[in-house]
Amino acid sequence: MTQKRYYSLILILGSLTALGPFSIDMYLPGFPAIAADLQTNTSRVSLSLSSFFIGISAGQLLYGPLLDRFGRKRPLYLGLLVYILASAGCAFVTTIDTLIGLRFIQALGSCAATVASVAMVRDLFPVKDNAKVFALLMLVLGVSPMVAPTLGGYVTVAFGWHTIFLILLGLGTFNLIASWLWLPESYKPDTNLSLKPKPIINNFWIVFKTPQFYTYALTGALAFSGLFAYISGSPLLFMEIFQVSEETYGWIFALLALGFIGSSQVNTLMLRRYTSEQLISGALITQSITAIVFLIGSIYGWFGLTETTALLFVFLCCLGFVSPNTSALSLLPFTKNAGSASALMGAIQMGVGALASVGVSLFAVKSAVPTVSVMVLSSVLALTVLYLGKKKMSNQS
Repeated sequence: MTQKRYYSLILILGSLTALGPFSIDMYLPGFPAIAADLQTNTSRVSLSLSSFFIGISAGQLLYGPLLDRFGRKRPLYLGLLVYILASAGCAFVTTIDTLIGLRFIQALGSCAATVASVAMVRDLFPVKDNAKVFALLMLVLGVSPMVAPTLGGYVTVAFGWHTIFLILLGLGTFNLIASWLWLPESYKPDTNLSLKPKPIINNFWIVFKTPQFYTYALTGALAFSGLFAYISGSPLLFMEIFQVSEETYGWIFALLALGFIGSSQVNTLMLRRYTSEQLISGALITQSITAIVFLIGSIYGWFGLTETTALLFVFLCCLGFVSPNTSALSLLPFTKNAGSASALMGAIQMGVGALASVGVSLFAVKSAVPTVSVMVLSSVLALTVLYLGKKKMSNQS
């Protein structure tokens, strides 16, 4: 593979991977405007974010077997078409319940891009390069949380929040065209793979019961759920508690995203001296300590806007080390079932993330405590699962 081809594939796969996060981040500054327009509150609007997470979780279990049965591209096309239609619907909703429902359908479409891109990393690149490629994908992925909320803030102020979903429609269309023209089919369809529920469930179970898979998939999902808690709680935290504008919120969100993306690139350099296992352990310990300090300070009212932003920056930097390494180690044992493995890993991550998001949304109070409490729980549980899973693997070997 030429260097030009190598990076062009990463760019396309990164664009597909970024579709879901862009759909999450871009409309966040519009939460107060959506709440006012649809005659509800921001906590209820955040349920449209939770329904998106649930849709991605459920949809990845659907697309995993389809990607193995029909190849990578045909299910990808189907998902992108669903995403485009749902985005059009979101642009014209008049009730919050309709928005919540359409966001679920939009997520079902976007997760095809997520699962396909992860599986194609395993298809197209050598195993020893997987962690590096995942880190490079995060560099492309990093454009979305840095650009999306900032752009969303300005679009909301200038044109209204409905326009955001028209822009997402355009992004979905771009990804469909780019995939059709420039992305190769990386996997020969397995015509022997059954799409009946029982074989599919059995296939997922074979993947899940692999100790290395469930240890690192659950560890990564639990750690990452802290990000979902932060995303769900950040509009209330910054725009209602600290009273920043939509535009300022977008810039703060971009700064915090820069920490996450920057650390994922530092992770690539650190892999030259340390193993993935060492980096995961160190990052989770740091993340847990940061979250606990954040919670204590939030309860006693110690932190203002600057301190809160700094603590969130450190927390998200830790995720930049955890996520690419847990993803690579989760998929390492698989070749034939890579599509199902990537789907199950994504479903677990989004499912746990959806629970974290709903947990934050249930508390309609102007306080950082619910959000930070979920962040503490996610970090400590991730560290616990990692310790117990590594102990299990050590005993088996």
